[in-house]
Amino acid sequence: MSDVASTIPRALPAGLVRWLPKSVVALRTYSWTALRHDIVAGGTVGLVALPLAIAFAIASGLPPQAGIYCAVVTGFLISALGGSNVQIGGPTGAFVVVVAGIVAAHGVIGLYICTMMAGVMLVALGLTRSGSAIRYIPRPVVNGFTAGIAVVIASTQLRDVFGLQLDKVPASFLERILAIGRALPTLNPAAVAVGAATVLVIVATNRWWRAVPGIAAGLIACTAATWLLALPVETIGSRFGALPARLPIPHIPTFSLVTAVSLLGPALTVAMLGAIESLLSAVVADRLTGDRHEPNVELVAQGIANIVSPMFGGLPATGAIARTATNVRAGARTPVAGMIHAVVLLALLLFGAPLASRIPMAGLAAILLVVSFHMGEWHHLPRTLRQTRTDVAIWLVTFALTVLADLTVAVQVGMVLAALLYIRRVAATTSVEELTNEALAQARIHTLHDREIPPDVSIVVIRGPFLFGATEQLRPIVDRIDRLPPIVIFRLRFMSAIDATGVHALEDVALRLRASGRTAIFCGARDQPAAALARAGFADVVGAANVCPHIQAALDRARQQRAA
Repeated sequence: MSDVASTIPRALPAGLVRWLPKSVVALRTYSWTALRHDIVAGGTVGLVALPLAIAFAIASGLPPQAGIYCAVVTGFLISALGGSNVQIGGPTGAFVVVVAGIVAAHGVIGLYICTMMAGVMLVALGLTRSGSAIRYIPRPVVNGFTAGIAVVIASTQLRDVFGLQLDKVPASFLERILAIGRALPTLNPAAVAVGAATVLVIVATNRWWRAVPGIAAGLIACTAATWLLALPVETIGSRFGALPARLPIPHIPTFSLVTAVSLLGPALTVAMLGAIESLLSAVVADRLTGDRHEPNVELVAQGIANIVSPMFGGLPATGAIARTATNVRAGARTPVAGMIHAVVLLALLLFGAPLASRIPMAGLAAILLVVSFHMGEWHHLPRTLRQTRTDVAIWLVTFALTVLADLTVAVQVGMVLAALLYIRRVAATTSVEELTNEALAQARIHTLHDREIPPDVSIVVIRGPFLFGATEQLRPIVDRIDRLPPIVIFRLRFMSAIDATGVHALEDVALRLRASGRTAIFCGARDQPAAALARAGFADVVGAANVCPHIQAALDRARQQRAA
């Protein structure tokens, strides 16, 4: 292994390294120890990815093998060519609603063309260095459509988890719920039992036996119980037939200019959704590992993977947050873990296809219900509803439109609302005040003049509106956390406005500082930022004692921390 590593130059220009895949960069310091960790992590994620790939394909209206083909091909390419050390790529729940709509309107060939077009768009976004544009999408919009997708996915699984006799599940959410309600008399108790048992196994395993992936345990348990007890429930084999134990020969789908033009809108949706989720997943990976991904390299890799996936009959793919987190927890060190995960999936396809045919549909549906629950991040809902009224309104509108209308419409309307509110907030930061003796006396407690700053304290000043699109300005601080002093004071006196994205960014940097053994203190917030931080429960996250009214109180708090 060291011989291979020695062939990679150790001193590369910074500009070149920025465009190299992380897999190539990792070879410079790769070792047998890293390989052992990557093998364990890749094998673990491969077991988790199999049921998810099958479930996402079925939920999208495609045969189960389409999901496996996608996971194998894109999982390998995204890890081999991407800009994140531990990102796992493949089919995800975010695409289910979009893919199902494309297949219904344009057929499977239309989906292939759309996916390849989206791949070209993603490559173009990466080559034009648009990877950082993710910060211009407000957090309430992202959270709103993610929660909406979770609800839609869950609703599509009710037929199978209840074992209902329903020939076709309506595309409209309201019609779907009504159709399920009418079909309830055909409920299959065995299917309900399988689904409930699968959920219980997943939850119990995740809580008390974390060495084993809960989804893999749930899949094995429900399949074994269905087979051994000969339960009267529908399986993958009974609905779709035997899975082919091979990877198909690649072929380029028949291209039609007329179809391509009609698919421009859906392709743009797939591309933007893929970019958003993959970069969000990479950010989550950075938080878990302390690493920093290269967003433009990641977009190029995602684009190439989506161009190749349809050639093997696969779905659109993106970075998968849950599988990426599993990869990190399993000990992954480099992108090799992601490539091994794809190899494990291929081996399962080649040698385990007959067993996969025995998987009960109710068990797969239960797995997707668990995935959609975590995808919606419902435990954050109370904090979301404590944000400013405008942020809550954006979340609600985006969520409602995603569920009741269309994902594309939801994101478009959410972005327009966010842009209008951004303008409103920026305009509201302009003030005209009469300078009085009282105002001067109040300003003195916020001034830094003639105050002694301890040598182990750093002061960071945030100026202007700290809204979505501006939060990336904290990146230089985050990148050098390990070189900061033990106490960092964030002076908010000159921060004129803040939104939910800004609040989240401040919370994130505070938690990162805490994880590194440092203390973050925030002081001097004006009326709008102070009210927004209070509504969001900011003090509960960073500690009430670390939120101070002015700079002198922050310095006093710093001295207390030094003496502790």
